[in-house]
Amino acid sequence: FFHFYAGICSALKLTVPSHTIHGIEGQPLHLSVDYNFNATASEIQIIWLFERSQSNPKYLLGSVNQRVVPDLEYQHKFTLTPPNASLRINPLHLSDEGNYIVKVNVRGNGTIAASQKIQVAVDVPVTKPTVHTEPSSGVVEYVGNITLKCTVDRGTRLAYQWMKNGKRLHAGPNYTFS
Repeated sequence: FFHFYAGICSALKLTVPSHTIHGIEGQPLHLSVDYNFNATASEIQIIWLFERSQSNPKYLLGSVNQRVVPDLEYQHKFTLTPPNASLRINPLHLSDEGNYIVKVNVRGNGTIAASQKIQVAVDVPVTKPTVHTEPSSGVVEYVGNITLKCTVDRGTRLAYQWMKNGKRLHAGPNYTFS
């Protein structure tokens, strides 16, 4: 049972990160939420929903006072420890990218409610690059060209940069990039 300060103003303030939260695939991710209000609460309800673009929000889990009610499909993936409203996702998958909606309802004399949205992006670590040369011998006498092709198996938000003797290569008469 909760005891909070009785006050005239019964506003509920719900604070979440305003920027996109980046998590790493396979790692846990913590979505931190703070809320406060100055009313006497007989019941506090926390609800978490997830939405991808162009799809309806899905219920993940919720709590009334200290009792957590998970969606059984996701019960081992999402953790909530009320009265803390923060959500833990473990492990994080690419399919977890999207918006997480938290809603807090506080019942006292009346009911006050607030909800916020947290945007989550999932990053996949870049695997070690492999470089293929054409011709495969890598030997070019005087006039021939050599093509170096760099590839990676996995990774998000990739950027390629070629270096020679520790210095960045730029396009010019000797080098072309594609």
